[in-house]
Amino acid sequence: MALSNNVIGAINFVAVLLSIPIIGAGIWLSTEPDNSCVKILQWPVIILGILILVVALAGFIGGFWRIPWLLIVYLVAMLVLIILLGCLVVFVYMVTIRGSGHLAPSRVYLEYRLDDFSGFLKRRVRSTYKWERIRTCLSSTPMCAELNQSYRMAQDFFNAPISPLQSGCCKPPTECGYTFVNPTYWISPINTAADMDCLVWSNDQTQLCYNCDSCKAGLLANLKKEWRRADIILLITLIALISVYLIGCCAFRNAKTEDLFRRYKQGYT
Repeated sequence: MALSNNVIGAINFVAVLLSIPIIGAGIWLSTEPDNSCVKILQWPVIILGILILVVALAGFIGGFWRIPWLLIVYLVAMLVLIILLGCLVVFVYMVTIRGSGHLAPSRVYLEYRLDDFSGFLKRRVRSTYKWERIRTCLSSTPMCAELNQSYRMAQDFFNAPISPLQSGCCKPPTECGYTFVNPTYWISPINTAADMDCLVWSNDQTQLCYNCDSCKAGLLANLKKEWRRADIILLITLIALISVYLIGCCAFRNAKTEDLFRRYKQGYT
């Protein structure tokens, strides 16, 4: 029985370690400028990771100190958390399955359209109130100013692998036909009717294209890329947690069997 309990404790210690990548993924998301402005995924991930950490610690204590009721609580709670983590992995995959960039003529970077993304993501940026808060947050970051420091010549900028967020928020859409002066300053064409974003663009460095649909689309494209990376971490951790949980269930069952057998032997003698 003692050996089985030690095995259960060791297995639950592995579960404790597996909570670290989940919490780390949430913290990484919170440090990214776009995610820190939107605040959608990082807190659910961090909270779920902390809950898994607490439950795994309970299982670790219950295993080494032989507290059966704590092990039962661990098994039930961890099953619920594994299901929640699985739902989160599937959810992130489903909401990021749509939304790819479009090639622009003579450009290396891609441009994005809001209608290409999932309804869930679009609802996060279509509300005027929500977007005003996000826009203020984005405009306070140095992402557009960095382009002016990095690219002086038009061809250098057109060949630059800029981020989706920079592509959507820091310059006008290519189809508008603006003339390049620097990455955040463009000369307006005679006809700006190609797209509503062409009229929204401003050379005011506090405005730029932050109110454009292309900026919203660029933000969602950035979120999609980062969420997909986090989802891979969550998926790998989920598979490992399921394996650890199943091994723990087997060890717990063996421990109970050994306990019953020991009591039978004591009663027989």
